[in-house]
Amino acid sequence: LYGSKFHGLRQSRGQQGMGISAAGMYGQLTPARPMRILSRIEDEKRASEMLVSIDTSRNRPDIHRKRRVAWRKRHGTRVEVEMEGRYSHGEHSVEMYLKQTAIANPHVTLRFTNPSGKKLVFRRSTDVLPPLPGRIKPHPHGVELGQLIQMLHDTPSRTLRRFLEDDFSRIGVKTAAKIIERTRGRLTERSNPRRIAHSQATQLHRAIRREKILAPRTDCLVPIGEERLLEGLRKELDADFFFVVTRPPAVYRGNSFQVEVGIAWGRPGRAVLAVDAEGRIVRRHKRKSAKIGPAEKRSAEDPARVLRFANRVPLLYQRSSCAITKSVKQTNWRGYGLRQQKGSLPVAPMVIVAHVASVWVPFTSESKEAVSALPEITHELVLALQEAGRKLASHIHRDEQLEREYEKRTYIESYLPHVGAGLQEILALSDEERDRTVERLDTILHTSRQSKAKQT
Repeated sequence: LYGSKFHGLRQSRGQQGMGISAAGMYGQLTPARPMRILSRIEDEKRASEMLVSIDTSRNRPDIHRKRRVAWRKRHGTRVEVEMEGRYSHGEHSVEMYLKQTAIANPHVTLRFTNPSGKKLVFRRSTDVLPPLPGRIKPHPHGVELGQLIQMLHDTPSRTLRRFLEDDFSRIGVKTAAKIIERTRGRLTERSNPRRIAHSQATQLHRAIRREKILAPRTDCLVPIGEERLLEGLRKELDADFFFVVTRPPAVYRGNSFQVEVGIAWGRPGRAVLAVDAEGRIVRRHKRKSAKIGPAEKRSAEDPARVLRFANRVPLLYQRSSCAITKSVKQTNWRGYGLRQQKGSLPVAPMVIVAHVASVWVPFTSESKEAVSALPEITHELVLALQEAGRKLASHIHRDEQLEREYEKRTYIESYLPHVGAGLQEILALSDEERDRTVERLDTILHTSRQSKAKQT
């Protein structure tokens, strides 16, 4: 078995998909052709090209051809695998996966050519790279029995006390002594970790769970960030209003995590109201866009879309069993002016984006398709969604106020020429004086809006 979290924890994308080895083997089975690999180091003038297949009987690579070739890339590696398969479109397509990846990773440029030859480019919106996540030692409360036994076997420490202090975070001299004392004499500070039996390790594991230990560090987390997530949303989603909520770091079972929620609100192509520099409320028609829209190809009765991410990786499957979807359904969106049936997604033209960042994301299974609905995680998600709902309700209220004012002003403006004609008849005004009067009334009408805008 392979694992990367036995001796240190770091936020990362983790192992995704079937893997290049399995993909290469599948390519050998279907069209029965080897993989083509191109690789070049920046200082080299030419790239290395190899045709490689996998010798499954001896579990080693079989190189059919190796030569030096010209390549337009200055450096990098390219792996080509030809295989049979069904290329699908829609919510679970490769294109949708890449588009969502571009939302959570606005610093990345992705280029993709689909089987029909159409080229798609998801360009970066920022040149600022996210900071590298730091590595931390495992927290005692986040270690299972099997992991503890493996750590005892692999540790370079010669005593149990040094093992607890050196191989775990948040354990000092006093805490180590208390844990060993809780084993009721089964272990001592000078016990050799590599000679600890299974029953003794079980006793040690129970003692660790009973002892109160400081929460793990949270500076090892690298969330997308409000500014970067907003850039990703604006780049790939077509909407009228965007905002992001970031919760402070929290802890579950000795593992630190952080939740981010973003909302994109509005219908693609819909005319929106805006206040210009002169205080006039005007309708502005948006240009048609190729971006994802909250209401793209959806009716007004369709529920909101939910885009789920774990450590910047899109989650496309097992939507109903994911903590993110469950948290969205648990949130009372009716309190924020939206329609919602009990236990369902809200009915609204919006996209909800939720991201869980952690050194150890609790997935529901090894396929890493959904986040487990642990109480600590759902609690943080619901709090973030509620804060986002309050911001959305405020925006909807301002939008409705603007709509009502626009209708009233349009109604009043339609009568200004008649008011001017009536004043001309009563006061015997000239045509020029009548026009100036109508213009002055129109200015007063707009000045009222300007004074309101300054107050808010």
